[in-house]
Amino acid sequence: MTRAARPALKVDVLVHSYRWHSIGTAGAVVRRAVGRAAAALSISPSELAVVLTDNSAIRALNRDWRGIDAPTNVLSFATKNAGGRHLGDIVLAYETIAREARHERKPFAHHLAHLAVHGFLHLVGYDHDSEKKALAMEGAERAILRQLAVPDPYRAKGRNNVRHRARQPARHDGRRGAVASRA
Repeated sequence: MTRAARPALKVDVLVHSYRWHSIGTAGAVVRRAVGRAAAALSISPSELAVVLTDNSAIRALNRDWRGIDAPTNVLSFATKNAGGRHLGDIVLAYETIAREARHERKPFAHHLAHLAVHGFLHLVGYDHDSEKKALAMEGAERAILRQLAVPDPYRAKGRNNVRHRARQPARHDGRRGAVASRA
């Protein structure tokens, strides 16, 4: 008797804000997006947690970990223990994501998938603290999002093939670090 193959990625989705209940498919969108990213990057069997929260909670995390007293759309907390299976945590803020999706006239699910992929790429080592790294990360995002049938999020912003400035490097303390950006 053979055992069934283990999935490459276990994703725990934790809902920490009632606001997400109006988006009944949020957990499925996030799982599909990070699952596709893990498959595209051939990530070895691992796990991560995704926390669906609100602006108030993500603002506190952003202030405490990055010294920026403002909400953001996504934060990634990569586990510094390279030998462990837990890649880290991704935190997503409902109000900021909803506002950005409305402003950019794109479906909420597409923006959520993009930010989940963006957060996942941070967990596995991608960054955008230099122009070269930003271009590599955007290229990986685009390739993964194409597989999810999500339109290029940078084209929608008028940034197709246009380099954007590198963002402030994240503060990394202790066992975990936080990375945030307006993807």
